[in-house]
Amino acid sequence: MAGQQSERTRRRLSTEERREQLLTVGARLFSESPYDDVWIEQVAEIAGVSRGLLYHYFPTKRDFFAAVMERESDQMLRMTAPVPGVPAREQLGAGLDAYLEYVEVHGHGYRAFHRAAAAGDPAVRTTYRRAMAEQERRILAAVAADAEFGWTVEERPDLGIAVRGWLAFTRAVCLEWAGGAELSRDQVRDLCARALLGAIAP
Repeated sequence: MAGQQSERTRRRLSTEERREQLLTVGARLFSESPYDDVWIEQVAEIAGVSRGLLYHYFPTKRDFFAAVMERESDQMLRMTAPVPGVPAREQLGAGLDAYLEYVEVHGHGYRAFHRAAAAGDPAVRTTYRRAMAEQERRILAAVAADAEFGWTVEERPDLGIAVRGWLAFTRAVCLEWAGGAELSRDQVRDLCARALLGAIAP
């Protein structure tokens, strides 16, 4: 039994497994500390690899950060994925709950991601735009499919602008909250929910 355990311990990780391991370490560190306080040497030490190997996967710290943020953005999109047939109001509450839980747990990483996007970091900005476009598409689809609303962009061209404005509003509110604003998660969720419902009202 001991020999089998030793063999498993020595098993070399595949390229994809090693990359995923490094991104997992990076996600934790960036969620716990600001970008400038995370060192590549620290990531390599925790992962049990050489700094050179880490640079083999990610040539620079900025490349590593961008890859971590892309992975986290994909995870966020999965967490907030809509459930077919569920009313839009219910989906809004559930989606905001999942989103705010992420922001609460990964405050440093969330702020670092949006700072990098606002500063024009090309890789991070591409990830940000893709995520925002997907969130907008989901919200518009949920509104159009719900009997309570049923509006489409073709019928109401203002809907797309309203949703994009709401996404920017929610980002700003969450950044304030992650930075220490004295509001409970329920208060932030209700504020954001009211803002969307008000923005799309005819």
